[in-house]
Amino acid sequence: MIFETKEKLNRFTKAKKILFLATCILLLASPAFSQKTKTLLADGDKAFAEKDYFSAAGYYNRAIMQDSSDIVVQYKYADASRLNFDLAIAEHWYTKVFKKDAQGKLYPECSFWLATLKKNKGNYKDAKKMFDKYAKKNKKKKDSYFVKKAIQEVAACDYAQLLMATPDKTVSITHLDTMVNSKVSEYAPFQVDSLLYFSSLRDGKDRDKKNSVNYNKIYTSFQKDSVNWLKAIELDTLFNRNGIHNANTSFNADYTKVYITRCVPKNAMEFNCDIYSSEYKNGKWTSLQKLPADINAKGATNTQPAIGFLGAEEVLFFASDRTGGEGKMDIWYSKIKKDGSYGKPVNAGKKINSIDDEITPFYCKPCQELFYSSNWHKGLGGFDIFKSEFKNDELGEPKNLGLPFNSNLNDIYFSINSKKTQAFISSNRIGSYFEEKESCCNDIYMIKLPKVDEPPQKIDSTQVFVTQMKLLVPLTLYFHNDEPDKKTLAITTPKNYKKTYEDYSAMRDLYKKEYSKGAKDADLERAVGDIDNLFDDSVDAGMQDLEKFAQLLKKVLADNEKVTITMKGFCSPLASTDYNVNLAKRRISSLRNYFREYENGVFVKYIDNKNPKEGSITFFDEDIGELKARPNVSDDYYDTKNSIYNPVAALERKIQIIAISTFSANRE
Repeated sequence: MIFETKEKLNRFTKAKKILFLATCILLLASPAFSQKTKTLLADGDKAFAEKDYFSAAGYYNRAIMQDSSDIVVQYKYADASRLNFDLAIAEHWYTKVFKKDAQGKLYPECSFWLATLKKNKGNYKDAKKMFDKYAKKNKKKKDSYFVKKAIQEVAACDYAQLLMATPDKTVSITHLDTMVNSKVSEYAPFQVDSLLYFSSLRDGKDRDKKNSVNYNKIYTSFQKDSVNWLKAIELDTLFNRNGIHNANTSFNADYTKVYITRCVPKNAMEFNCDIYSSEYKNGKWTSLQKLPADINAKGATNTQPAIGFLGAEEVLFFASDRTGGEGKMDIWYSKIKKDGSYGKPVNAGKKINSIDDEITPFYCKPCQELFYSSNWHKGLGGFDIFKSEFKNDELGEPKNLGLPFNSNLNDIYFSINSKKTQAFISSNRIGSYFEEKESCCNDIYMIKLPKVDEPPQKIDSTQVFVTQMKLLVPLTLYFHNDEPDKKTLAITTPKNYKKTYEDYSAMRDLYKKEYSKGAKDADLERAVGDIDNLFDDSVDAGMQDLEKFAQLLKKVLADNEKVTITMKGFCSPLASTDYNVNLAKRRISSLRNYFREYENGVFVKYIDNKNPKEGSITFFDEDIGELKARPNVSDDYYDTKNSIYNPVAALERKIQIIAISTFSANRE
């Protein structure tokens, strides 16, 4: 149901949960438990096809209790658990499948979903590696949604780390208490004066028995003071009609017209929604009227109405999955004419909309900004809240609101109250109330705002670049055995690290051949996979990070930052300590050469620059570190399989940028 996005996540009452558990116990104690896995899978598949992921997960769970080693059952259970928001269970079983099917021959999307779950946990570095590997492995399927999404997520994981390092400390966020929130989902907050309108699944008296879910109703709660609220009250039957879902309250500029959404289920998780309105006349609200067919496109979901202004023109924003959009759910708008009629809906465009979902629009007239949520644009995970400024007669590029507005889970339904003093969001972030699953349900959160008409604080872009550089540290770079410059005690080299890397990267097939000697079948496949992981996740990834570091370094030096880069060399115990110390120094020398020769010497003028008013680079070397031999790593020169080509041995042949410090010449 898109009008609350993921709000059907807590669809079952405690009584049903207890009944389900009791049924499982009885099954365990009876001959019926021996029911064939095939039958359980068939029942699970049927429920899954109907998007009843709770029931599907239950059937797959029973099947996996009979045979937990069956990879087919493992993957089905992982899929159903992910879609039922049992994220921990989903990650557990995806991990099992991933280890068995490391090359992705049976379940190519397993690594994609595992990466998604890692991102949802805030494990951005590991998620990035998995997304990057998935995209590269499937690059021939460049038009595939999963490949496009994986490429987008690689950049998003980098950006998420920056957002985590730079939270907005000027705002505070409050989780509203149980006067407003419950163990099921609350969403679509909209405050007029001190009265908060919101939607919730809490009413168990009016229930969709076929799909085992309470019908959504609209509620209000009065804000007594900055922290206290009165107990929520359900609106009357003018707005909350029984036997149908009612949600998404929104008002026009002078609060004389209200819009809501009403939805009917297509299946256990999908709905057809239409937008209705009511006018305040003669001291009361008129009966709700369905908006015209242009707004409520037949066969589509049309939901989340919000009044806004594009320039001087009043428009109705809404979300819809109608044909003609950019992807799934898109933001659309329709001009409201002087006679109250609506113009033909217009798609908000490619800057706003994507091949994924854009939902929950809200327009701030004083800011001239459209707020909305997207699970495509670069963010922390799930849905993030973005804003786009209306300028020069168009909506601009999306900007992520960052922390604390967004989290690594779903953050939706941003709105600003009528007094322009508070904002509200709905989120299933950790800390939200729940009955069964920690991330199942959305709650309402309140954010204290600076004055909306105050100019935004100027962003120090140089410090943003510095932060991005620091997020790349420790930056690890790898070498082939005894490189650069074999069999010498020299402590410097004329070689540039980039050339050393290119030579090393070209040896991937040689490493596969040497490391897999004597291996067959599954062991052969595993050995080849280990070498691919070595080059993808370490050798190539290190070079990619170095290129990013250099680009950022160029930007901060141009703004007169003084940068100190601390480096350290490591090496395996294959040779003597004295030899290894000199080898590590040569490796650091190759990195210094990289910086000196980068883009035809762009950094040369900054290296050891003494001018106090200009940017500079100072290199500092830490003591050389020799790593102890690890298990299965040989220090026998003639055992090249394990002393040279073993990935564990290869990971010891490295140098690192271990620290970076900066100071601005402009502040001296």
